[in-house]
Amino acid sequence: MNERRVVITGLGVVTPIGKDLDSFWESLKAGRSGISRITAFDTEKFDCKIAGEVRDFQPAPFYKTPKDVKRTDRYTQFAVAAAKMSLDDSGLDLDAIDRDRVGVMVGSGVGGLATMEEQITKTLQRGPDRTSPFMIPMMISNMASGFISMEHGLRGPNMSIVTACATANHCMGEAWRIIKFGDADIILAGGSEACIIKVGIAGFSSMRAVSLRNDEPEKASRPFDKDRDGFVMGEGGGVLILEEYEHAKKRGAKIYCEVAGYGLTADAYHMSAPLPEGEGAARCMRMAMDRAGINPEEVDYINAHGTSTPVGDVCETKAVKAAFGEHARNGLLVSSTKSMTGHLLGAAGAVEMAACVMAMRDGIVPPTINLDNPDPECDLDYVAHTAREKKVKIALSNSFGFGGHNSSVLIKAI
Repeated sequence: MNERRVVITGLGVVTPIGKDLDSFWESLKAGRSGISRITAFDTEKFDCKIAGEVRDFQPAPFYKTPKDVKRTDRYTQFAVAAAKMSLDDSGLDLDAIDRDRVGVMVGSGVGGLATMEEQITKTLQRGPDRTSPFMIPMMISNMASGFISMEHGLRGPNMSIVTACATANHCMGEAWRIIKFGDADIILAGGSEACIIKVGIAGFSSMRAVSLRNDEPEKASRPFDKDRDGFVMGEGGGVLILEEYEHAKKRGAKIYCEVAGYGLTADAYHMSAPLPEGEGAARCMRMAMDRAGINPEEVDYINAHGTSTPVGDVCETKAVKAAFGEHARNGLLVSSTKSMTGHLLGAAGAVEMAACVMAMRDGIVPPTINLDNPDPECDLDYVAHTAREKKVKIALSNSFGFGGHNSSVLIKAI
């Protein structure tokens, strides 16, 4: 098992700051915010009126059959698009490989919430006979993974992990494990989310989890800043091609980097709050480094979970200090790209891993924007305001979810 190495050979993203990899990366480097006033519905009665929307998204070009666009929820549409872009980026000729050895692991924290909202409203207002026969398959959280396999005839391991905001990282980590074990040679892994609807905004607002900085949307997501007041919801999807190293070499693939380590732990503490000292997150990061055989001082960059919540950012800072010791304050760069994209929930880990991969490729670490007044309890180098040139040989991406789910994925240069 340990002799099989796993590399990343394709990237595909749909985000509020770019509907493809190039535009996404250019926006990150420029420190461009994708947060604005919500246009998807009338927010007059809502406390929160801002989010990171994917504007003018056209799913049809990514589908083989136009009718299937109408039979899939927006979250699945994002996933299908990201998967197609990642396959194109990888250069894979699916007709030349064994599709029994190609799997899909794409999850969603919430799944088809828009479909659920629409169909429940219709059922209650117009009667049960008006409920769509596609309601259930559109709504369930595994449909993105299943539909991608149908679109491309991928018959290998297929599942969807649902761990809230840790979803995409867990999908990538378990894909890594499956390939190493020998049950597949290639897995499309990641996550997708589309929750910017009335019930989604209302639910998170009722938890007092989201920012209410409605008059300055582009400044609302401000991880590690003293004046942060909650996260900003985003939407989108990310899918990465994870491939066994020798398989990738044999076909002459472009190899971005190696997936070298994966950590996963539970806080066993609270439904939505992390452990105050970040102990669970620290164990998770240590596990990823241990699996990779990496010492803390070798890590160059962490893409933080960094949601911009008052409690979460402090806990993650403490966790990084606990896991990395002196190196946390001596050369380790940490940034939160959620300051630009908002929080993509179940898709966050995949989109943020794509940011790590591009940082490694180009030697540029994306910034944490809006860090104008640093919280004294958040005292690491968060690459404030502007991107920074740095050779990144090893990077770690953190994602932590409601329910106490912690996940860390570590990549290294080949």
